[in-house]
Amino acid sequence: MRGPLPRYQELVTRGALEKDPAQEAAATRLQGLSEALTAPAHGPLFWFGPKSAPPRGLYLWGGVGRGKSLLMDIFFNNTDVASKRRVHFHEFMAETHERIAAWRAADEKTRRRRGKALKSSPDDPIPPVAADIAREARLLCFDEFQVSDIADAMILGRLFSALFTEGVVVVATSNRRPDDLYTDGINRQLFLPFIAMLKERLDIFELDAARDYRLDRLAGAPVYYAPLGPEADAAMDRAWKIMIADAREHAETLIVKGRRVAAPRCARGLARFDFEALCARPLGASDFLAIVRRYGALFIDRIPQLKPDNRDEAKRFVTLVDAIYESRTKLVCSAAAEPSLLYPKGDGSFEFERTASRLIEMQTAAYLGSEHEMPPAGD
Repeated sequence: MRGPLPRYQELVTRGALEKDPAQEAAATRLQGLSEALTAPAHGPLFWFGPKSAPPRGLYLWGGVGRGKSLLMDIFFNNTDVASKRRVHFHEFMAETHERIAAWRAADEKTRRRRGKALKSSPDDPIPPVAADIAREARLLCFDEFQVSDIADAMILGRLFSALFTEGVVVVATSNRRPDDLYTDGINRQLFLPFIAMLKERLDIFELDAARDYRLDRLAGAPVYYAPLGPEADAAMDRAWKIMIADAREHAETLIVKGRRVAAPRCARGLARFDFEALCARPLGASDFLAIVRRYGALFIDRIPQLKPDNRDEAKRFVTLVDAIYESRTKLVCSAAAEPSLLYPKGDGSFEFERTASRLIEMQTAAYLGSEHEMPPAGD
């Protein structure tokens, strides 16, 4: 038997995970969806055959560290649907706005021809955009589903209505229940039909796991290793292995204003970088904001002790730490010295004192237990 539930049980048996009844219940629900998606009568291409209703999707919500990303990993990697995509919800919406802009910039003849084929207005970008998304993936899996941007809120209802009409199945994880999406947002009353649609088309499952497993794993060992050397490298490797819980690592590429930012080691919503890859390259606030929006925890290897002629690296590191701190992203790192000694002299060393203070605070239980927040996109 293959699928999310057997894989979850295998990880528990091997000791990579600790058994949790709520996680197992969620894995059971995901197993049912996986089987529905791959059944002969409703296989990967059933949307193109006789008109039969696609299975209901799933909205998995719960507190920080309860295993939502873990379960999404297991579901996505163990469901044999060829036409599928997993994407961070913020990234998906940014792409959608780009698609809408491209449609509006297209020549009128193209828009009229496509609109006629879809029986929609040539001035309405939502039907063709939804059709393109559905053509690319019939199973859409969203990480960190949350809505804070009015531009997103105002198109979500029509966009998802069109996606559901196209037969797309949605699975999403979120820290918030559907009724709490876009709370206190401008014109929220216009957003409420979208919440009702989610509850109608997706099963809502609260992942009420026994405790914050990510916090437990972080609290079980230091998160700041100094000085550098073989012991620190080995400790970082052990911590990474524990945090990703036997997941397969993969590389990802973030697109930031047309630039490609490589994340070479990713798993379970975490990413691991070398200091040089982040701070010795011409990256800026927008790049760092994109990184902390995408990943709930970062591992940074080999932060050196910076000298006056490393002022550019020091400045980038300050910007990076600000982004990490303000988003409540968790940080595990190895460094040449304690925070207060990382940049003792040089241009900006006085301002670096705040960075050192934040690095110290990031090691506290209060910080490690805080919820990952989504900062606004950079300028």
